[in-house]
Amino acid sequence: MTIKDIARESGYSVGTVSRTLNKSQGVSEKARKRIMEVVEKYHFELNSNARHLKKQSKDGIAIIIKGTNNMLFAAIVEHLQRMIRDRKYACMVYYIGEDDNEVEQAIRICQDRNPYGILFLGCNKDHFRAKFSVIPIPCVLVTSTAEDLGFDNLSSVGTDDVEGARYAVNHLFSLGHQKIGILGGNRMQSQAVADRYLGIIKAFEDHQMEFFPEIQYEMGHFSLADGYSSAKRLIQKMPDVTAIFAMADITAIGAIRALTDAGYRIPRDISIIGYDGLEIGGYLVPKLTTIHQNVMGISTKCMEILMDHIDKGIRSVHELEPFYLLPGETVMRKQ
Repeated sequence: MTIKDIARESGYSVGTVSRTLNKSQGVSEKARKRIMEVVEKYHFELNSNARHLKKQSKDGIAIIIKGTNNMLFAAIVEHLQRMIRDRKYACMVYYIGEDDNEVEQAIRICQDRNPYGILFLGCNKDHFRAKFSVIPIPCVLVTSTAEDLGFDNLSSVGTDDVEGARYAVNHLFSLGHQKIGILGGNRMQSQAVADRYLGIIKAFEDHQMEFFPEIQYEMGHFSLADGYSSAKRLIQKMPDVTAIFAMADITAIGAIRALTDAGYRIPRDISIIGYDGLEIGGYLVPKLTTIHQNVMGISTKCMEILMDHIDKGIRSVHELEPFYLLPGETVMRKQ
């Protein structure tokens, strides 16, 4: 979209639009108000160098990643970059904070780079409900479902995080553990965390057990450092814990270090199960028990759907890849 498009929709000339955007004299209040309504409707921003709306030809495929320490996302991005290059598209990768607004970032990318499509790794659905409707290009939400959002240009491929987390906690219950602690994230900022949290609640309900989040839940980012610090906080307020479910493998790895430093033997004193199925977990001592997500399957399916959106104009598609328990050495029956 260009200044001409704004002029067409507002009903004023290109010159009037240009003067309004550049805050020049000679524009009536009525014209200025109408033009700015159109600008705000489409979230346009002036290019700070050229002082006009930037217009480019289509410029590749963008990937927006929430969080810089998520090793699952790193593995998926590696596959996506290769597949994007194989299809002769430019690949633009943007890292933002876990608490940042990915949809606002996407809007800025559309204005500045005009991509063919966008892949989102990590999401807060409230951000999509609030502003995604202004994004006109094909998009795919990776690792979380977007089916409930109802946008024709937003597909999704992921794992059933509710059932995956439920399976993990039920596995601990099946081995006789009842004093179960959780290392998770901010469920108000991350859909994956919210879904896994719901799965945890369901698992406790399956066993007629009450879950006390103020005691049994510790929150942090998905990182080694936060896994370490949150595990230390958990054992301080829950000294009788016998098993821990970490919502991400990277969190579990940090937690294992913290527990070992505190003198606990894994799994004899405390069992721990992760979530993701990262390759690095198989090289730990002891080897990490985890819920495995199909990284290659998710990556491949995302690209297939995005290309169908771009090339064929299909409506949204929503698919789930299966998960499974990857046995390791960090979980054992309660003694």
